[in-house]
Amino acid sequence: MNILLTVAARGGSIGVKNKNIRKLCGMPLIAHTLEQAKRWGKASRIICSTDSLQIAEIARTYGAETPFVRPESMATDTAGKIDVIRHAWLETERIFKENYDVLIDLDVTAPIRKVEDIEGAFQLFLDKKPDCVVSVVPARRSPYFNMLEEQVDGSFSLLKKLSQPLLRRQDAPKVYDMNASIYVHNKRFILNQNTKSIVQGRILIWVMDQKSAFDIDSEDDFLFVEYLVSKGLVKL
Repeated sequence: MNILLTVAARGGSIGVKNKNIRKLCGMPLIAHTLEQAKRWGKASRIICSTDSLQIAEIARTYGAETPFVRPESMATDTAGKIDVIRHAWLETERIFKENYDVLIDLDVTAPIRKVEDIEGAFQLFLDKKPDCVVSVVPARRSPYFNMLEEQVDGSFSLLKKLSQPLLRRQDAPKVYDMNASIYVHNKRFILNQNTKSIVQGRILIWVMDQKSAFDIDSEDDFLFVEYLVSKGLVKL
């Protein structure tokens, strides 16, 4: 089985300048994800999709290949992730004249993950053959209990309702937050031009530790993750 592992990192960043290569615990942020990919060790190729020559150079330093430059149309803050992954898959197959059976995408801004999580999500994908396996954490809030949605008249009501009101959040159906860390994709699903989002397909979940829900998107986020590492609460 040929496995393509992608790490997408565009040059522009609204929240933090040069976020993807900003130092976190002594290494560029992207390096932590690339090191985890290498430790997992099952990818046929590790590809960094980027529009930035600086990011590409750093990615190569930490073991990724950068055989193409991402088009400008896919390097904006409104570009869809599915389009970026599809482009990376097709370009890598074209350039190296190889066919890949599955694609694993790891998000740079969610570096709190274990190699065991990558392997677990991959094995779930192999066993159950869904369109996509996504990593999640148990949701802290529930659409059945304490999440509100605005109605047309300006009032608010629960996002989802059951036949009987709930008195305790613990009694609500289990729900999960996607933590944007690990995605394992089915080739047919991703390369279908009608696929615009992973939530279109048959999705299975890999549940991760609650700390992995932390996504780096601000200066405070960098400081907080470094604090967690310094206290031994997480390991990158």
